Parts: sequence; C-alpha cells; structure tokens
Amino acid sequence: MREISLDRLRTLVAIADHGSFAAAAQVLHLAPPTVSLHIAELEGRVGASLLSRRRGDVRPSAVGELLVERARRLLAEIESTLDDVSRQVLGLAGRVRLGASTGAISHLLPQAIARLREDHPDIDVQIAVLTSQDTLARLAQGKLDVGLVALPQSPVAGLTIRPWRRDPVMAFLPADWRAPAKVSPTWLATQPLILNDATTRLSRLVSEWFALGGHRPAPRIELNYNDAIKSLVGAGYGATLLPHEAGALQPDARIAMRPLRPALWRELGVAHRSGPVERATQRVLDALWVLKVR
Repeated sequence: MREISLDRLRTLVAIADHGSFAAAAQVLHLAPPTVSLHIAELEGRVGASLLSRRRGDVRPSAVGELLVERARRLLAEIESTLDDVSRQVLGLAGRVRLGASTGAISHLLPQAIARLREDHPDIDVQIAVLTSQDTLARLAQGKLDVGLVALPQSPVAGLTIRPWRRDPVMAFLPADWRAPAKVSPTWLATQPLILNDATTRLSRLVSEWFALGGHRPAPRIELNYNDAIKSLVGAGYGATLLPHEAGALQPDARIAMRPLRPALWRELGVAHRSGPVERATQRVLDALWVLKVR
C-alpha cells in the first residue's frame, strides 16, 4: 500500500487554512503546480475528492474535513516528537538508563539525582538495581547508558570504566557491645554477623578481609539492602561491615561505628559505552563526577 507523504498532508492543511491553492503555495514556499500535484496525489490515494472548488473559494469536502482533522493531529505529533528529540540531542531533556547496586543507590546516587534535577529537571533517570556484572552486561548490550560498578573489573570491549570513589568500609555494631577502638578480623569473627550475600563485590572484599586473620565466619543472615542491615544492627541482631561515604549521615544512637584494622576500602567506578556520549547521558555523568573521591 502506497504511503501518504507528510508534505502532501501539510499542503492540504494549508489550503484548508488559507482558502486557496495560491495562498497555500505562498505560505509553503511551493510553486502553484506543485500544490496542485500534491492534492491530485492525495485524492488518487484516498479515491475521493478532498476539496470543493468554487471561484475564489476552496474548502474541504466531507472526506477532506476528516483527513484535515487527522492530518492536524499527526503533524502536531510529529512536531512535538521532533522537538523532544531536539531537546535530547541538546542535552536539555531525555531519558538516561542507569544501573547500580543498592549500596550506591542508598546515599550516593540520590545526591547526584538532586543536583541533576536542579540543573536539568527534564532529564529522566531510569534506575535499575543490579549487580556490577549485570550492569556491565546490560551496558554492553545497549540496555543501559550509565553504570555504577564495584572495582576492580576486567576490561569489557566497547565500555569505558573509570575509577570514581574510594570509601572506607567500617564496622557497624550494636552500641551496647564492648568493642575495641579498631576492629580486627579475629575479634569480629567471634560475633554474630549480618553480611551482604556472595553475589556482591563487597561480600568478596569482606571474605578476603576475614581471611587475613584465617577466618571464614558464617553470617546469621545475608542481605543486599544496607538500610535493612543497619536496622538489624540497631536492633542488636549482629554486626556488619559496610562502606561509609564522606557526608553520609551518622547511624542512629543504637549503632556504633568502628574503623577496621587492617583498613578496608570499597572502590566504585562509573561505566558507559565508549565513543561519543549523548548529551543527556553526559549530564548524568557530570552530576556523578562531582561526587568523585579518590
């Protein structure tokens, strides 16, 4: 089936608005024979007369009125779509798909989103809660635009992964425990523990830290939601090891924080596809980069 050109519809609407072929030709910057050709092609396509022609007055027929009405909607939608695309190209609006772990989402990402909304409120960030490996896989597949991932990571073809933050991992303990000033693997291994599950990079870091003292403790429970973990610590259920970012709120009075001996660090990177970056995506990267700590 032969398609109807938007130019032909625009010509029909111009005639309906201005009442003559000559006026439509002038408004559209077309030669009068071109306007006549557009209408002839439209009438041939629909199989009916679209205009009632009288001396000095051209008006849509009943069929033409219906087509003009629908053409106005279609042309308005096309203009709106092109405007939206233009705004995204300019970085003024758009949708950016971001993957991150719950640890990054709980404190760091809200800061970046708040800054972005102040400067670019029409950029919509779609957030997916994912492990670092899933984030990198979806970035490589083109299903995400930005990822916050645990470091180190092996290079991935087509992706750029840049170091972003290096934050200390701290011991979070029930405040009524008698704890040393600095917590060692040997001391903490004897306590009830609440830890991240084995799918996370933090879990592997913590396991390596305990292994320095020759320990492989079994946690009472494994969770991936840091706020839920802290709530359990506050209830006295056990201790945990979590990153503590500069500027993050201090835990409530039921929780005490202690540094570790030896020290442990959680490192995060920002990942995106290599090559030119869309401006809306660059705005998100800029908002994240303000929070860079190394």
